[in-house]
Amino acid sequence: MNTNDLYNMISNLVKRLLLTAVIAAPLIVQAQVEFPQRIVADRENSTAQQQKPYVILISADGFRHDYMKKYQPEHLLKLSAAGVQAERMIPSYPSLTFPNHYTLVTGLYPAHHGLVNNTFYDKSRNDRYSMSAKAKVQDGTWYGGTPLWVLAEQQKMVSASFFWVGSEADVKGIRPTYSYDFTEKFPMAERIQVVKDWLNLPEEKRPHLITFYISEPDHAGHDHGPESPEAAAAVKMVDQAIFELTEVVKATGLPVNFIFLSDHGMTTVDREHPLSLPKSIDPEKFVVPTSGTTVSIHAKNKRDIKPLYKQLKKEAKDYEVYLKTKMPKKFHYGAKDDKFNRIGDIVLIPTWPRVFSSRTPSPGQHGFDPTRVKDMHATFFAWGPAFKSGLKIPSFENVNVYPLITEILGLQNTEKIDGKKKVLKQVLK
Repeated sequence: MNTNDLYNMISNLVKRLLLTAVIAAPLIVQAQVEFPQRIVADRENSTAQQQKPYVILISADGFRHDYMKKYQPEHLLKLSAAGVQAERMIPSYPSLTFPNHYTLVTGLYPAHHGLVNNTFYDKSRNDRYSMSAKAKVQDGTWYGGTPLWVLAEQQKMVSASFFWVGSEADVKGIRPTYSYDFTEKFPMAERIQVVKDWLNLPEEKRPHLITFYISEPDHAGHDHGPESPEAAAAVKMVDQAIFELTEVVKATGLPVNFIFLSDHGMTTVDREHPLSLPKSIDPEKFVVPTSGTTVSIHAKNKRDIKPLYKQLKKEAKDYEVYLKTKMPKKFHYGAKDDKFNRIGDIVLIPTWPRVFSSRTPSPGQHGFDPTRVKDMHATFFAWGPAFKSGLKIPSFENVNVYPLITEILGLQNTEKIDGKKKVLKQVLK
């Protein structure tokens, strides 16, 4: 090859590389814009916190308590056998996504932290909160309690959140040091890469608490039912994702503790006979923010409460009617618990498998009373250097996860919570 030929070959190669870079650059920029990471730049771990262990809290939404046995996910079975596994984890009422995810990170029942439903009405604001309303989701004034990441940051421990209820809001004026706004579009492989990047940061910048949310198998359970092939496939997808995450974390050599759990379970409902809202509920006199498996009825005038209650009690069929002032204690959802005044004056709870709906409901539902409908029960297991190995424990309420994590991370609780440290103390070495 002569000099001219060599020059032309190199010249053409450079041109192709430059063209590729020009074409690829917008795609890279687009990806960065599509999934921007929120970073609070001035945060660092204190010297004392740099010596603490690490916790990755993983939630697989709607992962029912028996999915492990039912669908035999290879990697999750091995991981659970190597650590601590609960028979079941009992969600708080109502057994819905937003209330229970926020309970897990505050140690408070929904009526005590304020997220009393996925959608609810606040009388003092004359406004509604909804999980689908981004502006409300990101407004910290809707949230009570002290989420784990807020507690950590207050005590000079860096935290990170790959999606979790409340993590997009400035609760008590504080967000996680590293976080993303929720989107289903974020590829799982890229999420795992981000966690790897976080754990490879210098000690002073490295998060010791990471929340990691996965929206399956909830979607598959809703759309196709918990007994469906689609639900089984979703469980296997979660299984593979957790395996890949653990492999990445293992390579860092850090003392990372994993907690894998879910917010609630899933059950098959009667799609042929949905319950209609009683016609005796006058929309001019009452506000009903949502239906489904819990119906809150807010009276615009208090004098209208008792007449409606009496009428509903007379006509009730396949649902129970409660005054907020006389809710069963087991719900932690009555007038004495309603710290933010967001529970309806009257509450309707359908009798499983019926649900309130103005159209044909999806095959799978949750939100029912977990003391009666065991399909509402969730999954819990944990492994890592802080946990005992091969231990099986009885069922417990999900408010107790919060004090377990604060114990592992050596964080001091700063306010009264509903969870008790003694409940899960036995799982730690």
